[in-house]
Amino acid sequence: MIRFFLTLVFAITFAGASMAQQQPAESAQQVTDEDVEERIGELESPLYNPFVERYLLDEVKALRQEMQNTRAELIEKVVDKELSVADKTMSYATDTVTYFFYLIAGATSILVVIGWNSIRDMRNQLTSLAEKRVNELVVEYEKRLKSIEEQLQQKSEIIHQNQAEIERTNEVHALWLKASQETSQQNKIAAYDQILDLRPDDVEALSYKADAVLEMREPLWAISLCQRALKLAPDNGHAHYQLACAYAEIGRWEDAVSTLEKAIDISEAYRDDASVDPSFEPLHDHESYRTLVFTDQDDSTDA
Repeated sequence: MIRFFLTLVFAITFAGASMAQQQPAESAQQVTDEDVEERIGELESPLYNPFVERYLLDEVKALRQEMQNTRAELIEKVVDKELSVADKTMSYATDTVTYFFYLIAGATSILVVIGWNSIRDMRNQLTSLAEKRVNELVVEYEKRLKSIEEQLQQKSEIIHQNQAEIERTNEVHALWLKASQETSQQNKIAAYDQILDLRPDDVEALSYKADAVLEMREPLWAISLCQRALKLAPDNGHAHYQLACAYAEIGRWEDAVSTLEKAIDISEAYRDDASVDPSFEPLHDHESYRTLVFTDQDDSTDA
């Protein structure tokens, strides 16, 4: 733009100078040399004038001023545009936030209408429900774990009891084997006592101990042992048989026969044992004993 104006100014100046040169040339044709010399002599100042330079400077200054004004107007318009955009943006943001808060207020109002007092109450209720459910689950799993622990403890106790019973049974079997191999009645009684220490309610040990006691001629002791065994097992045939032998040893014939009859009712094998047992020798002449033990001989005699 500046170059254009400068070119225009130079063109105007050059045109003015050309016209000024043409006019003196035309007038020179009419003026004589004498007139020229006369006029030169009459000149009081130089013919040139700084008008052109002043004109150019003024034009440049005007152009610069116009450019500054144009720039200021452009900046003002840009600033106005930016301010307008910022204003619209702020207005849009404000409206958006306002609408958002309106939406929250509406949702809160709806929640209040349907029964919730506030979002805090909702959170508190959800928290309480979650804690309640978690506590229920914890209690339930604690019960299950406790039940499993009790079952494991019971099974462990059963296992220990079974192990102890197996060890006790093995020891009892060893003592029975020892008693069967002993020839001394005293040693047999000691073995039976060890069995009774392990199993106080062992009826077989009591009845076999009574047998060993009878071998030692201690019928009263044998009676006590047999009665103790019969309290534990009233249908034990061996205990009845040993008690009958003990009664026979002390002369209680009727008790001996009645007790022997109970033993024979339980097992017929005791009939044959009684027929050869030395404890019943005093009863061989007793009618009820003979009828009970020697039934085959009585039948053959009758025949």
